[in-house]
Amino acid sequence: MSRRRRAGIIVLCLLAVVLFVWLDHSPIKHKWQPQPKTEEQAAHDFQKYHAKTFAVVKVVDGDTIDIDIPDVNDSYTRIRLWGVDTPETKNPNVGVMYFGPEAAEFATKLVLGKPVAVYLDEGNNTRGKYGRLLAYVQLPDERFLNEVLVSEGFAYADLRFRHSFYNRYKQLEASARSLKKGLWEKVTREQLPEWLQRQKPNLLNK
Repeated sequence: MSRRRRAGIIVLCLLAVVLFVWLDHSPIKHKWQPQPKTEEQAAHDFQKYHAKTFAVVKVVDGDTIDIDIPDVNDSYTRIRLWGVDTPETKNPNVGVMYFGPEAAEFATKLVLGKPVAVYLDEGNNTRGKYGRLLAYVQLPDERFLNEVLVSEGFAYADLRFRHSFYNRYKQLEASARSLKKGLWEKVTREQLPEWLQRQKPNLLNK
């Protein structure tokens, strides 16, 4: 084999190695990776959680709670309430938002240490962006925490994601806003979540 041909083969091998390394770190690779089996996950979640009662062991935030049943590698299951968004208290990117502590305290009084029934949304995802269970949480008095938070002015109706009670929560928020309940009494536009400022820039002018 000639020296020139041997050099050509070496160059081709090096190029192949470079291409392999590039593909291994490229977004293309991740496009072709298997996606989570959401249907299987949903079926499992419905069987495990839907219409069942659990005790609340922690209130993380106004719209996030932990219940006493293991999930994956945790000794608890974290629930993100469907259809509502309370002001942040734990997010390091935005800090403690206006009325965040009040919303967390309100939720704590309603659910901490108490039995709640968990309901998932038929035909929708059961898990959110961070793997948290998405649910409607029914209180011992049969009201739903999601609705109470919105109707009493401790949460915004979350317009970013469609769910079964999307329009109802919008109406509950409109009523709380007109009555100036909770945060709606004094909140300013700058204190609203960024997503709400973008979607409804004139919200507080109406």
